Order: sequence, then structure tokens, then C-alpha cells
Amino acid sequence: MKVTEHIQKANGETQFSFEILPPLKGHNIQTIFENIDLLMEFNPPFIDVTYHREEYVYKELENGLLKKQVVKKRPGTVGICAAIQNKYKVDAVPHILCGGFTKEDTENFLIDLDFLGIDNVVALRGDAVKSETYFKAEKEGHIYASQLVGQINNLNQGIYLDDDLQNSSKTDFCIGVAGYPEKHIEAPSLDSDIHFLKKKIANGASYIVTQMFFDNQKFFNFAEKCRKEGINIPIIPGLKPLSTKKQLNLIPHRFHVDIPDDLIKEVIKCKNPTEIKQVGIEWCIEQSKELKKAKIPVLHYYSMGKSDNIQQIASKVF
Repeated sequence: MKVTEHIQKANGETQFSFEILPPLKGHNIQTIFENIDLLMEFNPPFIDVTYHREEYVYKELENGLLKKQVVKKRPGTVGICAAIQNKYKVDAVPHILCGGFTKEDTENFLIDLDFLGIDNVVALRGDAVKSETYFKAEKEGHIYASQLVGQINNLNQGIYLDDDLQNSSKTDFCIGVAGYPEKHIEAPSLDSDIHFLKKKIANGASYIVTQMFFDNQKFFNFAEKCRKEGINIPIIPGLKPLSTKKQLNLIPHRFHVDIPDDLIKEVIKCKNPTEIKQVGIEWCIEQSKELKKAKIPVLHYYSMGKSDNIQQIASKVF
């Protein structure tokens, strides 16, 4: 079932969903299942599965020269999605990126998802790899997420890259895209960011999932601005409980997200990691309750592979 259909079926009731990371290469899927098991009591209509592109490392050869080697640390997105749908009978939503994909790769990836009965995807540009300062697309790939959305939408209309295909079948993907209440880190302004968000919607996006935020007013302002700009598709807030003191510096630097002074003060007062984690949980509970009271259709949690804090939050909210 499509994410938009789940929202319609809920008749205004706020639903719970979450995102998981594939395990590191060499680890099995059981850890994923254990974390999902903790959250199934809250009846998630869908579960997102992130996609991680390749990284580059340089290995020294016996002759002293360096060899560039491609490493994929978290493979398995498609397999995990299939396993989730088979085991839990819940819709799995794979992320698909511009980075690391040619258009042909993207088409083949989507065909595999369609054959597996996966109805939803989240289309993202993706970040630059560590060896690059700025994002660089593949030679035959997409530069922008709006272009990726356009290709997925073309496939939904039976338009493939090969113009010679006759009587080609149509896919029927529901396409999610990212929104940034505090603007994307590379955007010059929030207005310009929303301008490009509208392009993604014009190209076929059906719903928005936001970047994490810790001040609900930032989300409400963003949603209001979107509505004024004629964006009327569902906007799903992405929430992440703060769990370590290091994140006070890491999150603003990496994600261009502000952390409220009150939250910072509470974290600084903590005497140990357990207290910090509890502060993050309590803050996210209050965020969630306020958003639920505002009749937000879905609250989407970034679990980062760990579910115990998300379970504590959901048990107080749902």
C-alpha cells in the first residue's frame, strides 16, 4: 500500500513510522529484526530503509603505490526491504539516491523493487562522498533529486530509457522526497530551497519527509510556508532523540540544524551518558505530543539502528 493511502486510511489519526539502517557488511539481519520487534507494538504502516553509497579508500601496494578501492559498508537495502515485507507484512520504503547511480542503474533498481511488490520509494540526491568537497553525480546519472523523481514518475507512466520498448508495463511507485525546515545546508535561503522542493513535487513527488529538527515551531513555520507556496501534499516530520553530548556540536555542523538553548542547558547539566539519553527522550516525547495534538498525519523517527529510546518515546505518545 502507498504511504499516501496509509495516511488517508488513518482518517486523521497520527501514525507511527521509523527508519532503519542496513547493518554493516559482515553482520547479519538479525540485529535489524531485533530492533524492529521492539517497535511493532505501535503498528507502523511503513518502515524506511536507508541506502548507503560507496566510499573510496586507498590501499598501499607492495611497490609503494596507492590503489583506489571502492568499499560499500552498508549494502543490502533491497534485500532488507523484501525481508521486512515478508516477515512483518508491513510496507518497506527504500531510499534511492542520485549519488552512485547512473540512470540505467536507477531504472534497473526500480524494476527490482517493482518485481518485489514494493510500492514506495524516497528519492534523494544523497551527500558527497568523504573524498569530495561537493556532491558529484555519476557521468550518466542525475545531479538533482528532482531529476530522479522525474525518472521514477516516467517509469510510472511506462516510459523507459530505451525508446524502442513496445507495450512496456507501468510501475506505480508512491514517491517521497526530503524537506528541510531549516533549509538544506547547500541552499542559499529557505525560499530557494522551497522553490526546488516545488520542482520535485511538479515532477511527481507524493509526500515529504523532513530533516530532523528540535524546535517544533521551525516545522510549523516550514509547513505553513509550503502551504502558502501551493504545496499541498502530506508533510511528515522527521524526529531524532538526541542521545550524546557530542551531538550538540555534530548535528548543527553536519545537518545545519539548530538545537534550542533549553535543550543544550539540560544536556550540559547531565552527569553521565544515561542522563543525557533520558533528556533526549523526554524532549522528543514533548515534541511528539505537540505534533500529534496538531493532527500531523505521521511521526517519523530516525532510529539510527537502535530502537530502545524510540520505544520509550512511542510508548508515551501512541
